[in-house]
Amino acid sequence: MNGEKGIKRIRFETISSTNEYAKELRALGEDVVITADMQTGGRGTKGRSFSSDVGGVYVTKLTFYKDFPAREAFKIMAGAAVAVCETLEFYGLCPVIKWVNDIYVDDKKICGILIENVFSGNAVSSSIVGIGLNVSNVLPKELDGIATTMAQKMKNPPPVAEVRERLIEYLSQPKGVDEYLARIGYMGRQVTVVFGEERLPATLLSVDNEGGLWVEIDGEKRRFTAAEISLQL
Repeated sequence: MNGEKGIKRIRFETISSTNEYAKELRALGEDVVITADMQTGGRGTKGRSFSSDVGGVYVTKLTFYKDFPAREAFKIMAGAAVAVCETLEFYGLCPVIKWVNDIYVDDKKICGILIENVFSGNAVSSSIVGIGLNVSNVLPKELDGIATTMAQKMKNPPPVAEVRERLIEYLSQPKGVDEYLARIGYMGRQVTVVFGEERLPATLLSVDNEGGLWVEIDGEKRRFTAAEISLQL
């Protein structure tokens, strides 16, 4: 598999962050895919660190758009999450999406996605989609019971390079929000909603077509966006 045809590719053995490097390339106005064998400063959502040792897949895709309505920005994240799920499904795994963009296998996180969009008026002018997928990398001890890898879930895990190319291929294909919604997990489950300094017990209800999460808190249905809250299972 050759990934997306015609798009520029940049590969590093080691880099601090593929997303941060992509930001440096924005001024060039050119679509590009950046990969690394490991990151020393990988980041997750809301500034959290992300373990990025050798053996994982670390891919960032910088894309420029014309006439992409800002109200449809959720489609960028949804497409990335679906691409990761398709990659894992190809290898016989059964991933689910934990809203909004974490991928889990057997209740453990196997992939994180970080989306950084640039807006111009009411349109998305560019997006940076960063993906860290655990393949055969050794996870820090503090992630025992929280995270997993493909190698932990498969008798014969595929080569990292093969998984990387397959993921890039799936990223190049259009996805529908319905494909994202079909893979959302944990609906009906009791969770903790972290809202600023508050930690609220809630029941997950559904995710709508705009990516909003509906929950029930103290008998009241409420809608949140990814910018407002985070979830703890």
